Amino acid sequence: MTLLFDKTGPIDSPTLAPASVDNHCRSPDRSAAARVIEIGLVNNMSDAALRATERQFMRLLRAGSGEHLVRLHCFALPSVQRSPATRQRIDSLYADIADLRHIRLDGLIVTGAEPRAATLQSEPYWDEMRALVDWAEANTRSTIWSCLAAHAAVLHLDGIERERLPQKCSGVFAGEQVNDDALLSDLPSPLKVPHSRLNDLAADRLAARGYEVLTHAPNAGVDIFARQGRSRFVFFQGHPEYDATSLQREYLRDIGRFLTGERHDYPEFPVDYFDADIEDALDAFRAEAEAARDPAIIARLPHLALRQGTAEGIETTANALFRNWLISLASEP
Repeated sequence: MTLLFDKTGPIDSPTLAPASVDNHCRSPDRSAAARVIEIGLVNNMSDAALRATERQFMRLLRAGSGEHLVRLHCFALPSVQRSPATRQRIDSLYADIADLRHIRLDGLIVTGAEPRAATLQSEPYWDEMRALVDWAEANTRSTIWSCLAAHAAVLHLDGIERERLPQKCSGVFAGEQVNDDALLSDLPSPLKVPHSRLNDLAADRLAARGYEVLTHAPNAGVDIFARQGRSRFVFFQGHPEYDATSLQREYLRDIGRFLTGERHDYPEFPVDYFDADIEDALDAFRAEAEAARDPAIIARLPHLALRQGTAEGIETTANALFRNWLISLASEP
């Protein structure tokens, strides 16, 4: 799936861009030609989140495109487990990952995948992920590694092992800038980034291997960090691309898994995410669910409402990050 769009074009139902589109295109309302920024997205998110991830990154790339056109090429690692329906969608709309060697990309975005194994080296996609890290280092100006993909990349590059957290890090955390970097230009303070992960990379271990920690959030640890090699690698431990209700969907999914017996522990609600009155109602619902595990009681789940300013904070932070990233890619090498 190759999409050509800018901030004035639609993305809800984007049109496939013809391969003949020139690298210096003139939009009807532009007075000067703008270079096309070529971006690849390797979308390894779960089947349930695959399409939402497409929409989230397309929205951010369009919002940050400025005076430039952005052409997005979508890929997926073949070894990530898929349902037949999702596999058919990927085979029909995504480019083959092998085509990366034939496409000139300015930037690449690689998402994580739902964990299936105790260690990254045991994941079925481990060898493909390692090869992708090496390819990105040699063939992109910059690559964004998100969540589990960030953990896999630093493990392959520098042998830094992630550490299991006592409980899942889930919520919207207020991060602060700890180093100056153009990527962080005009970000709000504090910046608001959703996190949803079971593992962590410690700041001291990253710094010891030459990584630069850019932002840090109390109770969530390292947020954004970077590494300059042949390509500039940017790592997100969180999910700045998430829309405002992504954590809500994950939380409801996990409640459902508890009620059907797919997981043994009841999920904690995301930190600093739901309205305080809703949190009280969710605690009451949890007590009921743990007393009598029954999928039918999901009908009594309280109506959910987010804390005031949550959606705006997430959007403002993400838009600034991706605008700054695209600006760096638009500059002539």
